Amino acid sequence: MTGTTGYGARFGWPHLQTWYAVPLRLIVGYGFMEHGYAKLVRGPENFTAILHALGVPAPALLAWATILIELGGGLMVLLGLLVPLASLPMAAVLLVAIFTVHLPNGFSSIKLLSVDAAGAHFGAPGYETDLLYLACLAALVLGGSGPFALDRLIFRTRRTPASP
Repeated sequence: MTGTTGYGARFGWPHLQTWYAVPLRLIVGYGFMEHGYAKLVRGPENFTAILHALGVPAPALLAWATILIELGGGLMVLLGLLVPLASLPMAAVLLVAIFTVHLPNGFSSIKLLSVDAAGAHFGAPGYETDLLYLACLAALVLGGSGPFALDRLIFRTRRTPASP
């Protein structure tokens, strides 16, 4: 077990070290796809209007770019396909969201304002969730996509027998 780290390796299961990537891929991929789908279903023109109100240049172009990045990048992460490549535009979307929308709202993503008969009422979310997504993307880029990733199937390298 020399040179190995993590709980799996300590218990003699070094192959378990890569499994961290599976739940990260599932939540990040699904989360991004859900956000892209919501923008699409509510009407891209509504998201374009929001970007316009924020003073974002070329709001129609960037609205569609964001939707496609969230849907396509989310699917790529979910499937474990070219995650380092998909992570770059996804990280850009997150950083833009942090600096144009969430930063003025502080860190916390949950701001409970009140609770009444209609239920809980929340304020505008901060940048906490965006940072969590960025951390997950960084972990996947640095540590790999893990088991059941399409990259492993598509880019499988042939093992050559060891030379005697």
